[in-house]
Amino acid sequence: MSSKGWARFFPRVMLGLIFFMAGWFKCFQMTPMGHASNFFTGPYADTWIPHFLLLAAGVAIPVLELAAGLMLILGFRVREALLVLGAILLLVTYGHLLKEPLYDTTSHIFPRTILLLAVFLCPAKDDLLTLDYWLEKRRSRD
Repeated sequence: MSSKGWARFFPRVMLGLIFFMAGWFKCFQMTPMGHASNFFTGPYADTWIPHFLLLAAGVAIPVLELAAGLMLILGFRVREALLVLGAILLLVTYGHLLKEPLYDTTSHIFPRTILLLAVFLCPAKDDLLTLDYWLEKRRSRD
């Protein structure tokens, strides 16, 4: 595999692990309802955001993080997984800034965004350790 392939592989798997493990914890330890209550419906009850949207986002995010993280680790439909995770990062950024306009995004949002951009910017064709690559190779053989 080329240097460009490795340059995409490492941040892809790292970002996948970060989101997969966060999703795992939120789904199976905290539970999606617990996540929604602790981080969405409770803290943002006094904002303009309706309860049903807070509840939906709070329940969906753990499942999406788990699924998209696993997709990145496996290299399956990487672009779609990155788009989902990018949307989650935007939502989380807005939420933090809604509560605290000068919130420091450098602790967890910014590093994840950098990893996401690195994967997006490196050519997918060079990352040979993906399920996408192997499926495409198999399709082209047939």
